[in-house]
Amino acid sequence: MAFKKSATREWVESIVIAFILAMFIRTFFIQAFKIPSGSMIPTLKVGDRLMVNKTRFGPKIPFTEKRINGFRSPERGDIIVFKYPENEKRDFIKRLIALGGDRVEIRDGDVYINDELVTDPTIKNIYYFNQSRYGQEDQVVDVPVGYYFVLGDNSGSSSDSRVWGFVPEENVIGRAEFIYWPFKRARFLK
Repeated sequence: MAFKKSATREWVESIVIAFILAMFIRTFFIQAFKIPSGSMIPTLKVGDRLMVNKTRFGPKIPFTEKRINGFRSPERGDIIVFKYPENEKRDFIKRLIALGGDRVEIRDGDVYINDELVTDPTIKNIYYFNQSRYGQEDQVVDVPVGYYFVLGDNSGSSSDSRVWGFVPEENVIGRAEFIYWPFKRARFLK
């Protein structure tokens, strides 16, 4: 005589399997985020929903400080999601401007890395204001090895590396890949 599962048990098993699969995908591959502020306007607007690729830089192994190797390292110009250094319970999104070992200067709204004007259009086409502790006029900032310098595209109203300093490499969650909602703004990010 064959054992037959009840409909309720089948539903419960399906929901548990779907939940485990969703958590696995969210932990190691891709995660959805909602933009809470205007710090990345015009690139990202308040309420935009986007997908962040964790495999590109390598996902963190839960409950450890270890990371699985990714396809590449973060590069200047990437839009990255990271744990805010002053409160790691909060996630921030900003544009990566400089890598560990780089020297950064903001001069007349332009970014200079290692005394060379950044010509990447995703960075060059934004006017960056000099403000706060790490972004004063005529101030050259040395980014420590193992850290990143990030800026918001809405430079006038962004709390970023100019204000609170550097992002530790281990705080990086992933690279923002595309906006999926609202549908009229759906697109891949540069």
